[in-house]
This record gives sequence, structure tokens and C-alpha cells, in this order.
Amino acid sequence: MIRFAAAALIAAVSLAAAPAFAATAAASGTIQLNSTVAQTCTVSVTDAGAQLNILTGSNAVTVGSVVETCNDGAGYQISVQSANGGTLKSNATGAQPVSYTPIYDGQSSGSSVNVVRSSAQFNKTATVAVTVPANAQAIAGSYTDTLTITIQGR
Repeated sequence: MIRFAAAALIAAVSLAAAPAFAATAAASGTIQLNSTVAQTCTVSVTDAGAQLNILTGSNAVTVGSVVETCNDGAGYQISVQSANGGTLKSNATGAQPVSYTPIYDGQSSGSSVNVVRSSAQFNKTATVAVTVPANAQAIAGSYTDTLTITIQGR
């Protein structure tokens, strides 16, 4: 009887030591996959090196191009800002600032332009142009300004 009790005790201990995962094995399982895509909005600006004619005026002269890329599904905004508030300035004695109108992708609205895109775009090319009214009494000298093009996702 002692042998039987010892054998039963060994069998009970062996069953208790059996791995628990053997009872939970299944025919299939799942693995959750996750990923994140960061918002990326960029502009690549090319200066055309155009010369504007203040004396006779310049009408919608292309001064550059921009390649827009933004992966925001809600779209994005492009802004064009003038360093001189929409004027060409000269350091020449007696020179007055000369106003002009920037045009971005066919749109203008004074000294700055804001263009809204309603969806993501990849490698969209836009032109930048400028209209300068004629000023036959402009003082001799070099007139300059800088346009800054900025992109921002919505």
C-alpha cells in the first residue's frame, strides 16, 4: 500500500509540473501591426533670376517656381511674404519704394499671398510671378526685395 501511495504521489507531482501552456494551445493566433506616418510638408524654391522693369512696368513676370509636397490629408497652406511689405527698395539717395504685386500659382491679394490646398499634394509645381506698375520717374539705383514661401499642413 505504501508503494501505491508513493506512486500516486509521484504521478500527482508530475501532473502538477506539466507546462500550463499546453492547455491553451490554439489553431490560430493574431499579431497586431502598428505604424505612424509623420506629417511632412516641404517646398523646393527655384529663383528664375528675372529682371523687373520699373520704368515701363512688368506684367506677371515669372520670377521663380516652387515644388510643393505635403502629405497632410486635410491639405495645407502656402504663404508668400515680402521682406519689404510688397515694395522694391533702393538705398539710392532720393529713391522711393516701388510697390508690386506677387502672384502665386495665378492667385494674388496685395503684398502677400495665401493659397489653400484642400488635399495632400506630391511634387506639385507652382509659378511665382510679379507685377510692377510703370514708374517713369523712378530714381536710378538697384531695387530689391525678398519673397519667402512657406508651407504648413492643416
